[in-house]
Amino acid sequence: MTLQNRSWAEPYKIKMVEPLKMTTESERQAAIVEAGYNTFLLPSEDVYIDLLTDSGCGAMSDRQWAGMMAGDEAYAGSANFYKMRDAVEEYYSYKYTVPTHQGRGAENILSQILIADGNYVPGNMYFTTTRLHQELAGATFVDVIVDEAHDPASDYPFKGNVDIAKLEALAKEVGADKIPYVCIATCVNMAGGQPISMANLKEVRAWCDANNVLLVHDMTRVAENAFFIQQREDGYRDKSIREIVYELCDLTDAATMSSKKDALVNIGGFLAMNDDSIYEKACNLVVVYEGLHTYGGMAGRDMEALAIGITESVQDDHISARVGQVEYLGNKLKMMGVPIVNPIGGHAVFLDARAILPHIPQDQFPAQALAAALYVDAGVRVMERGAVSAGRSKETGENFMPKLELVRLTLPRRVYTQAHMDVVAESVERVMKQASEIKGLKFTYEPEYLRFFRGKFEPVEG
Repeated sequence: MTLQNRSWAEPYKIKMVEPLKMTTESERQAAIVEAGYNTFLLPSEDVYIDLLTDSGCGAMSDRQWAGMMAGDEAYAGSANFYKMRDAVEEYYSYKYTVPTHQGRGAENILSQILIADGNYVPGNMYFTTTRLHQELAGATFVDVIVDEAHDPASDYPFKGNVDIAKLEALAKEVGADKIPYVCIATCVNMAGGQPISMANLKEVRAWCDANNVLLVHDMTRVAENAFFIQQREDGYRDKSIREIVYELCDLTDAATMSSKKDALVNIGGFLAMNDDSIYEKACNLVVVYEGLHTYGGMAGRDMEALAIGITESVQDDHISARVGQVEYLGNKLKMMGVPIVNPIGGHAVFLDARAILPHIPQDQFPAQALAAALYVDAGVRVMERGAVSAGRSKETGENFMPKLELVRLTLPRRVYTQAHMDVVAESVERVMKQASEIKGLKFTYEPEYLRFFRGKFEPVEG
């Protein structure tokens, strides 16, 4: 899509609206203090433009809403399960599907099946819930992403790529028999929504085959990744998003999916695989943690909406507009001189908090402070992706200090207009001009797990 040459519009029209509440700056200041400077703890009714996440907050189509009325809510053997299962195989290639309430349900089951105590799981940068489930199962996560992924200024087109040399070094250090699988995310969230190339995924596939290691796919944003391959990788310009998505999935052995993102539903996920023995183990565990293997924590109507959402998610005009809106916001911020992660990602624009707030040391959580300041300025809710999200070392108790200290402006699918993006960009510009007034933060409450969800903070004085 060449946004510079001509205007474009979303490939849909609005059929229903949800009114938004406007608040005053003083009301927002009181709200953020009450929330402990954590945007996750703000009531949604006090938020004007909600860019906290793209998970489960997209707008479903008229076809999906119509499908909800065809929900078969039978406890066992729901007709909607079979439609969903067939859609997963047709569009994503996997032979077996186990529904889960959302992606982390699939992560939990897969980790328990494949991981033994003392294992190592390499991946192209961690994701919070994925890493935690791996650790709870007894594994150590090892980052094998290319170095460019840790540099927000780099324009490397495939920052989600795996550094094969790092993968090989890990195998030599611990032994390939201690690596149950390589975990590959398409459009790596924590790197700024950055894609992996098809060529690199084929290299990883070859490495896994040579070392008798499984290749597991976190396919939450696979359609967005396919778009970047189509636009940036030789030999794919004339292929459809649907074809590229299938090819990506077909290179892997199993997948976890949070359907609340690319698949355009408000709830749901699945674990998919090609190995019947893994499928049998997954069916045994899903009954313990989620529900019967033909619903797994999802209502029949939600499985129907998911089956339809899968078909819509791989349509070229949809994904082009989805990524195009992210690109619109990112380019607008770059024109304003705002430091962001380059290239612009597929689901969000990531602000470089350390560049915007250089006076705040990383152990005072500049990304968390910036997210709170943006809410106070205009009622825009965003989220931190830096030291708070990274957590603490189990061994030392010290905070992890990632090279990327980011604020994520995440665009829900088919929800906001370009005018909303203009409001967001103008707010970021205002806050950046007043950056010297923003103070660092310290914890007043820190949960044991995934502290970014429920942790509370207060400003560091002085």
